[in-house]
Amino acid sequence: MALANLRIQPRFPTWPVYLAGLLPAGWYLYQALYGDLGADPLKTLEHAMGEWALRFLILGLAITPLRREFGIGLLKYRRAVGLTAFLYVVLHLAIYVWLDQGLDWRAVWADIVKRPYITIGMAGFLLLVPLAATSFNAAIRRLGGRNWNRLHRLVYPAVLAGALHYVMLVKSWPLEPLVYLAIVLALLGLRVWRRA
Repeated sequence: MALANLRIQPRFPTWPVYLAGLLPAGWYLYQALYGDLGADPLKTLEHAMGEWALRFLILGLAITPLRREFGIGLLKYRRAVGLTAFLYVVLHLAIYVWLDQGLDWRAVWADIVKRPYITIGMAGFLLLVPLAATSFNAAIRRLGGRNWNRLHRLVYPAVLAGALHYVMLVKSWPLEPLVYLAIVLALLGLRVWRRA
């Protein structure tokens, strides 16, 4: 049997996906309360939330190729994965703006203007806002399926922005951010190849 003809359709509801998605945040909160986040807990927490955001964004991006190439039907969980990713993006941004910059909006704006990795990260966040805001049935009905699908293609540049933000954030060239970028490029390239 060809892999593409294989059909795996999990039957569990979506709420466990949300619950599982909260586990990393809970674990880091626990570590923060007990002082187990190392010498610079703020940076550790900020980077961890950003990494989990990128992981969930990549997982959401992988759902369609998993269905097309391997017959694994996770489409009903894509909204939960996407909203969980957005939660981690918001946590990442909140830690930066509130705890790191102390709600100093001038300093935040200066960082956005002067530091390209923050500019790209903020652009990715802004692309995700309308997606999170329209990830509900009422919004889908209001927009109509075709318009909703067009709008939600913003996830592609948003995920790419997240991966680039991570690569540019790290001053040297460690393997992990490059692996994330390679996965994002592969998933986006697969979509382009499928349409060609």
